[in-house]
Amino acid sequence: MKNVLVTGGCGFIGSNFVKHLISHENYFPIIIDKLTYAGSKENINQISEERFEFVEGDICDEQLLLNLFRKYKFDGVFHFAAESHVDRSIDGPRVFIDTNIIGTFNLLQASRANISKNKNNFKFIHVSTDEVYGDLGADGYFDEKSSYKPNSPYSASKAASDHLVRSWGRTYNLPVITTNCSNNYGANQFPEKLIPLMIINCIDWKKLPVYGNGDNIRDWLFVTDHCSALEIIFSKGEVGETYNIGGSNEIKNIDIVNTICDTMDELKPSKNGSYRDLITFVDDRPGHDKRYAVDSTKLKNTLKWEPKESFQSGIKKTIEWYLNNETWWRKIQDNNYNQQRLGLKTK
Repeated sequence: MKNVLVTGGCGFIGSNFVKHLISHENYFPIIIDKLTYAGSKENINQISEERFEFVEGDICDEQLLLNLFRKYKFDGVFHFAAESHVDRSIDGPRVFIDTNIIGTFNLLQASRANISKNKNNFKFIHVSTDEVYGDLGADGYFDEKSSYKPNSPYSASKAASDHLVRSWGRTYNLPVITTNCSNNYGANQFPEKLIPLMIINCIDWKKLPVYGNGDNIRDWLFVTDHCSALEIIFSKGEVGETYNIGGSNEIKNIDIVNTICDTMDELKPSKNGSYRDLITFVDDRPGHDKRYAVDSTKLKNTLKWEPKESFQSGIKKTIEWYLNNETWWRKIQDNNYNQQRLGLKTK
């Protein structure tokens, strides 16, 4: 049984990954999560408490991390914990610096201090984003050799954490692997992000705010496909390498919203008319990158990973999840999220 630390394990991707891990008998996840606005223990409530350990805590707490490493003698780290919403980083960048940079530094230091006897079996998997590469332009794809050109406080903080991870691997021989994924979607995603926000607004017959003219392009990756990639990378990936993880679903934002509307028309027809009638174009986000698209050829060829979900199958599963789990997202709305527009504080 491998003891693995999962930071941010009560967040969107982290909680889905914990569920993926426990489907394999040889992993015992120890979750650390600060339980900020985007993390909730409800995301892992359906998992038997005998299959994981939960610690409420902050990766900025250096002593807590050192204590956890000494107690559990981890075989690996999956580092998900991060502030991740670009709009929030524009309004308040400080917490992004603290969590994404200082928190990553603390994890690297704790790993380095406590794995000297287990280095041959230990791996530190740093989960990052394709946003570190910046704005792609009309053609081409980001690969693992693409230059870093982050354009938001969020992506800059993640780029800094990537560089820390790489340097700890090179300088201190820490067994690290960095992954850069495209936009995730699926169950338990906090409703400030595009896809859950559009779904929930459709359910409530509210306006669907689309930034600019909606022609910003992202590559969409179903969260369970991301989880399977990470587990394969931990098991078979080469230490010191970087792997891009994409879903091969390059789609304009307006087309995402139209697809959600059309699927909602099919699954939950409204007496008010088509959900497309709710689409409303709003002022664009400051510094909004036009296009991201990642090349996952390295991962596919070397580790034989392939995404299982098409966007059509994944988006239908996602919409059905939000339709069937209204209590989950209603509680979020009631407690700490009123769907206010963020990311406009540039002065």
